[in-house]
Amino acid sequence: MRRLLLPTLLVALPLAATLRAEDKPAPVRLIPLRVSPACTVSQEIGISKIDLAFARPAVKGRKIWGDLVPFGQVWRAGANSATVITFSHAAKVAGKEVPAGTYGFFVIPGEKTWTLILNKKAKQWGAYEYKAGEDLLRWEATPQAGPFLEYLDYRVIPTDGGHATVELGWEKLRVSFPVAFDTRAIYWAHLEDSLKKAPDNDWVPWYQAAKYCQDQGIEPQKALAWIEKSLQAGESFWNHETAARIYKDAKRMPEARAELQKAIDLSKGKAPKEYTENLEKELATWK
Repeated sequence: MRRLLLPTLLVALPLAATLRAEDKPAPVRLIPLRVSPACTVSQEIGISKIDLAFARPAVKGRKIWGDLVPFGQVWRAGANSATVITFSHAAKVAGKEVPAGTYGFFVIPGEKTWTLILNKKAKQWGAYEYKAGEDLLRWEATPQAGPFLEYLDYRVIPTDGGHATVELGWEKLRVSFPVAFDTRAIYWAHLEDSLKKAPDNDWVPWYQAAKYCQDQGIEPQKALAWIEKSLQAGESFWNHETAARIYKDAKRMPEARAELQKAIDLSKGKAPKEYTENLEKELATWK
């Protein structure tokens, strides 16, 4: 009997120890109160995105450039962890090709010129483990004077549908660099990939693809094929209006007028009154 009980006890003891460990409450830890608060900045450019994650040090009456931030030394471009920048798609940074991905952003301030750096190792504490051999890209930028900022700040400023300026500002200096995405190529790849997955009985993606082409003035034959496929899948005043415009661009006015009339008829009671009235006014000019 004792021989039979022994294996059972040996199995039960580790199980009891496991249960006691599970019952033990998790340790209590306070959230650290950071002197330099963390911040994230995100900006869409077309369907691409630039994300920045950094911490904001404050001036606190100190001399910053050439003192707290020495000239000629690699700086994390913020506080705490190194500043991180992410490009959702391949981009040109200061005119140079950069693959999509996440990078550590460092700078080497100088009295007149700064060196800006994208480093392939994104997650680092400060610049203590920074290695120049892991740099993806270096380029030069000239800082400019600006209004006083107590806390370090980053801005991503769109300049058009494919371009933006990334700006670092602190104390009375600003330094910036351009970022460019090939928005048309990126969107076209997205469009084609989406249509490969689109079912034939869903009118929306085919309408969206046709409307994109019509809006951009590109690929008229594909726009026509896609809008006709959309109309076969289902009718809406949206796809009939787009069909009308595509036929008009093709100088097929009888079909264009017929499609616009269908858009007007379907919009009544479903779209704002102003929308229908505007289409009616437009149709009058087409006749």
